[in-house]
Amino acid sequence: MEAKKEETMEVDEVKIVAESMDTSSDKKSTTNVMASSTTVPSVTISLHPLVIMNISEHWTRIRAQEGARKQVIGALIGKQKGRNIEVLNSFELKFEITADEDIIINRDYYIAKEQQYKQVFSDLDFLGWYTTGEAPSESDVNVHKQICQINECPIMLQLNPISKGVDKLPIELYESIIDIVQGEATMLFVPLKYTLATEEAERIGVDHVARMSTNDGGENSVVAEHLMAQHGAIKMLHSRVKLVLAYIKEVESGKIKPNHEILREVYSLSHRLPILQTPAFRQEFYMQSNDVCLITYLGTLTKGCNDMNQLVNKFNVLYDRQTMGRRMRSLFF
Repeated sequence: MEAKKEETMEVDEVKIVAESMDTSSDKKSTTNVMASSTTVPSVTISLHPLVIMNISEHWTRIRAQEGARKQVIGALIGKQKGRNIEVLNSFELKFEITADEDIIINRDYYIAKEQQYKQVFSDLDFLGWYTTGEAPSESDVNVHKQICQINECPIMLQLNPISKGVDKLPIELYESIIDIVQGEATMLFVPLKYTLATEEAERIGVDHVARMSTNDGGENSVVAEHLMAQHGAIKMLHSRVKLVLAYIKEVESGKIKPNHEILREVYSLSHRLPILQTPAFRQEFYMQSNDVCLITYLGTLTKGCNDMNQLVNKFNVLYDRQTMGRRMRSLFF
């Protein structure tokens, strides 16, 4: 019995040592991809909120579709002037995972997307890529090497979607350097500092999305409040014009005695209308009308595409359940 106890104790000690070696090796693999803290970054980053929203939406959508947390990868586009980089937008990238758990970027998909966004955003360039995770790993280094074939000096943005910190955004930006480690040239990541840069349209959109997502107390966004104020003003103007027209008709029919002071004010008001009939006003008015109609049309198309996408997703889920049920029945019967 004592010999068996000693054997089990030795086996437990071996397991503990092996586990400690595994964890130490994992830590080593994590720290090996990072450069020393004395390394000075070579660029400065300006990050727009649209990129953060795109990455969050990408990760949330994949998690909802797959039912589990999955790593997502995408491209970063923006402008670079010297050592200043401004990340303005992003789009998704397709990739495959091999049997060795290596990530291979689909270059054909990237080329197709590049041609598409170049037609719309001709002044934006490919700057790097984004992913999700807690810290850079060897897998990220392998993906970064593939991105280097597209851009010589790409940057990497990593979002930690499971972070619980509230002091700062769970986002880190890195650039790569080649350093000699144990006599071999090794790619390492250097942390970059970034600042948030927003435009007026982005601030309005972010405010609208933030208030709509927390609209439990009936709070509206600035855009909704502005549109509601304009709608109220136009509605009041319409009611006043109807009241003036009704008064003029009653005076003409002889049902009401004419009030010359009111008639003079109506006359002066009617003479202000030709001011709004100039060619410049008509051109500006029709241009704004066309813009409003175009935005409304695009919004309708977007809503229709969203409804169609939801229908296809529900159909795929239902079809998968039916096929799974048939397979199970074929196994039992």
